[in-house]
Amino acid sequence: MFGFGKKDKTQEASAPAGATPLEKQLERPRAGFGKRLRQMFSFGRKIDDELLEELETLLLTADVGAETTTAIIDDLTGRVKRKELDDSERLMAALRELLIQRLTPVAKPLDPTAADGPFVVMVVGVNGAGKTTTIGKLAQRLGSDGKSVLLAAGDTFRAAAVEQLKTWGERIGVPVIAQDTGSDSASVCFDGLQAAGARGVDVMIADTAGRLHTQSNLMEELKKIKRVMGKLDPSAPHEVLLVLDGTAGQNALNQAADFGEAVGVTGLVVTKLDGTAKGGMVFALAQKLGVPIRFIGVGERAADLRVFEPEAFVDALL
Repeated sequence: MFGFGKKDKTQEASAPAGATPLEKQLERPRAGFGKRLRQMFSFGRKIDDELLEELETLLLTADVGAETTTAIIDDLTGRVKRKELDDSERLMAALRELLIQRLTPVAKPLDPTAADGPFVVMVVGVNGAGKTTTIGKLAQRLGSDGKSVLLAAGDTFRAAAVEQLKTWGERIGVPVIAQDTGSDSASVCFDGLQAAGARGVDVMIADTAGRLHTQSNLMEELKKIKRVMGKLDPSAPHEVLLVLDGTAGQNALNQAADFGEAVGVTGLVVTKLDGTAKGGMVFALAQKLGVPIRFIGVGERAADLRVFEPEAFVDALL
């Protein structure tokens, strides 16, 4: 009906080998957002203030965010008044265009070559966001791209987290630097960076303990980890990657703001987007923070950690 079934060949080429089509992985948000949108733009529906008000409500309930929603509705309202959008297909196409525009500035892939020595990725996030799993998937992805990887099990508060990372390391053939539960996290990350340098490793990924963004003492520990790694390499970490749960809604914005203030977040991974009926949080993050979205998580397999591509994402959502 609206012509969103066409795939760009470059988008297909950038998907991991064996990956499920993104529109299939985003089935839940598409059913919640895209289906309602199609119903709203049914044949013969008059393009008027009532329709635009319904669209505004839909965007807000999908967690797109007030600022982004207002900007989109204002733009569409102006075009309707100028008689530029006089049927549902043109309005839908204009909405797609505006959604992609909102995401394009933050679509910046991770570049693990921008360092003289090991490229250091420090991964942070709250409990349950999928941080350790994301690290395993990222390590496998980097290995498939020909990069040598080393992991540092800096989440020393939970024995299960260390074991989980070790399991990932064994599965994908990546060494893991670890100490006993309760050890100093900064010390583990320091040892990891030291080992990565000595072994000539391309990328070192440091796990950290999941923590509530409101716990100041734990956020101070993250600052300590950064300082300690900086003693070996003043430019480290080269990437502070914040993992956010896509089902967290607007609370993810608060998390991102607090982690950003504490440790200077440079990239985002939005996980569990396959498990939410909303999916609009990505737009709110792009509008509010402007921090690059490196990856989205849309499933359990390593191939389900996808490089963030605005066109592919919006088309799968619609």
